[in-house]
Amino acid sequence: MSLFSTRRSFLKASGMVGAATVMGATGCQVPMRKHPHVGGLACAPLETVKVGVIGLGMRGPGAVYRLSAIPGVRVTALSDLFEARVAAPTKWLTERGFSAPKGYFGSTEAWKKLVEDPEVNLVYVASPWQMHVEMVMYAMECGKHVACEVPMVFTVEDCWKIVNKAEEKRVHCMLLENCCYGESEMLALNLVRNNILGTLVHGEGAYIHDLRAWNFHENSYEGFWRLKWNALHGGNPYATHGLGPICQYMNVGRGDQMRVLTSMNSGEFGFSEYVKAHQADMEALAARSTGDKYGMTDKNAILGPWKQGDMSTTLVKTVLGRTIMIQHDTTSPRPYTRINLISGTKGILKDYPLEIALDPNYQAPHLGWANQAQMSEIMATYRHPLWKESGEIAKKMGGHGGMDFLMDLRLCYCLQNGLPLDINVYESCQWSVIAELSEESSKRDGMPVEVPDFTRGAWQEIAPLGIETVKLELDVNKAEGGKQLSV
Repeated sequence: MSLFSTRRSFLKASGMVGAATVMGATGCQVPMRKHPHVGGLACAPLETVKVGVIGLGMRGPGAVYRLSAIPGVRVTALSDLFEARVAAPTKWLTERGFSAPKGYFGSTEAWKKLVEDPEVNLVYVASPWQMHVEMVMYAMECGKHVACEVPMVFTVEDCWKIVNKAEEKRVHCMLLENCCYGESEMLALNLVRNNILGTLVHGEGAYIHDLRAWNFHENSYEGFWRLKWNALHGGNPYATHGLGPICQYMNVGRGDQMRVLTSMNSGEFGFSEYVKAHQADMEALAARSTGDKYGMTDKNAILGPWKQGDMSTTLVKTVLGRTIMIQHDTTSPRPYTRINLISGTKGILKDYPLEIALDPNYQAPHLGWANQAQMSEIMATYRHPLWKESGEIAKKMGGHGGMDFLMDLRLCYCLQNGLPLDINVYESCQWSVIAELSEESSKRDGMPVEVPDFTRGAWQEIAPLGIETVKLELDVNKAEGGKQLSV
């Protein structure tokens, strides 16, 4: 039976049959809340943010370098399956005058020791997707704040587990959606908050990124875990880069809420043609790759077939009647884009390249995109304060042009000052669970699927994200060895 065929099957899949339920804004039945919501959760300030990083493959090392630069932050523990991956960032830290972090490696359970370490109060998860839920849940169970790379979670059932645990333990659980901190995205947020675009109507976001070569490279995704996902699943598994910023503009989860979505997938063409064009290399790669991680062999993942179509397109409608389009394509030779379009009654911003058109006086002229001088004026006037005050150091620190550093900076600043985080657990789950919802809809040729309300109605009272920044104090007394923010 399909996960969403009946309300009873939905509740059964969520482990909630027989439990008291309420009707959410989407029409889905949701379990009764046992603890107060955590939409605006503010925890006791952390004088020192002591970070343990799990996963030191593609994303983890960069996080270590960025976090070690922030005043009042110490990287106290590192974990990976492989000792060499722990040793490299440890060496980097000690060579720059930082204390050596504890290392946990050598088994698939070593990361649990990092979570349990009393010298860790923030668990930073940068492991492959399939491990995220277990690590996030265990971190919260141990009373630790947790920040997790995208996507955090894939199923409705696991979303409810994460939400319930966050409410029970009263700890922060944040999706590390770096694109919410991009310069264009934060410019758009500032324009929206200043009502420059008027009443918001429609948004578009995407992850269009040619990853064919990356997917088939032995040193990219350990054990070809991303290929294996594409072999087993359709839909949009990676919606958050495009969706997260749009939801922040529209206050989705903080004044509005997703209600229903419909999704369609194209056929799979890109991977098959790529393998055929590199047939000898692919067969040789498959012959020497015989592991059995994530439920299938490397050989089958490399040679196909794959369920993931080349283009996934999802359309969401909110309670207030707004629409959001989300796309995913990692197998076509298209230039990179997240689209990042937000349209209102007084104007529109779209990205790649960044363009803005405004009709502030409702005069309905024949609108055109702002010229270079107008764009310069708009960008100077409405550049987000976080970029205005910390953008240059962020660019020097790196990480997708600086947005990774600003994400880490804001996260640690909020923890140090006892502030709510920019992305709460409900947003983390809702943005991520598009994976299962879009797959279910696309299996049924675009039939509508209700979006669960993980806030259980609290979206009507959770405060929208403001124009937030940091008071960046280069306090060498907080800096280990005087090295922090030395760029």
